[in-house]
Amino acid sequence: MGTETSDDAAVFRLDAKRALVATVDFFAPVVDDPRDYGAIAAANALSDVYAMGGRPLYALNLVGFPRGQPWELLHEILAGGAEKAHEAGCPIVGGHSVDDLEPKYGLAVTGLVDPRRVLRNQGAKPGDALLLSKALGTGIAVAAIKKQQASPELLRAAVAQMKTLNRAAGEVFARGWKNVRALTDVTGFGLLGHLDSMLRASRARAVLRAGMLRLLPGVRVLARAGLVPAGSVANLEFVEPRTQFPAEMDRTDRLVLADAQTNGGMLAAVEAKSAQRFLRALADAGVPAVQIGEVVPARKREPGIAVEGALGG
Repeated sequence: MGTETSDDAAVFRLDAKRALVATVDFFAPVVDDPRDYGAIAAANALSDVYAMGGRPLYALNLVGFPRGQPWELLHEILAGGAEKAHEAGCPIVGGHSVDDLEPKYGLAVTGLVDPRRVLRNQGAKPGDALLLSKALGTGIAVAAIKKQQASPELLRAAVAQMKTLNRAAGEVFARGWKNVRALTDVTGFGLLGHLDSMLRASRARAVLRAGMLRLLPGVRVLARAGLVPAGSVANLEFVEPRTQFPAEMDRTDRLVLADAQTNGGMLAAVEAKSAQRFLRALADAGVPAVQIGEVVPARKREPGIAVEGALGG
């Protein structure tokens, strides 16, 4: 499995029961604390393995660091990444570093999956329930953090969510793989972008119920104040031609739906009869997932996503 449907990771079959999952991700700092930054970057990279139904085996560090900066900062970044990888049971066994103008950190991760149980971003069918495991708004939160306009409540909530591994949710979906039609994680392309990719790969449409979405505290107010990253604006422009919004939904709320996420939640299309069972299993695993809509039949000349209702929060 390669780049055909813009899936979360590549999959290379070894034999009838084993396949490797390969992914890489790195980025510049999203928070001020270097250890938190390292943990967030590692959790974000590991997420793509979980999104394929796999488990991480090992990882390699990817580091860009300005030569003139204190080495203690780099130590903290690497320590945060190592702690998160250890939590995932994924040893960091090496890596590579270069001199760079600003810090950059992430991981190249190799995982393992049964090739018969790979969970892809395609395969959603009409009637399936759409589940999402995390709140939206980390892109807006990061923009506010950089401008020193994030409230203490938002800072705590955003950092905690971005540091949270998608392992628990991934394991629930991997165990219930027979009833999971499609799976992806919500990261840089935002909820609308990743849902759009899933639907185009599945040749389906979806109804997205905005009122069911969980939001980080205060992100709608911040969006109205203009604290929206450029990536979120680009996401909305890309997906707007294939999205039908309620007439009363203003541009700022549309941007929240398209907000570029860092280590966002797992987005799953599951058989409708299994939706409540998955939600209970996720809750038991400490994952506050919600049902955010459903897949519907594709129709010619109609947008792939129909947003209904209004955002709360």
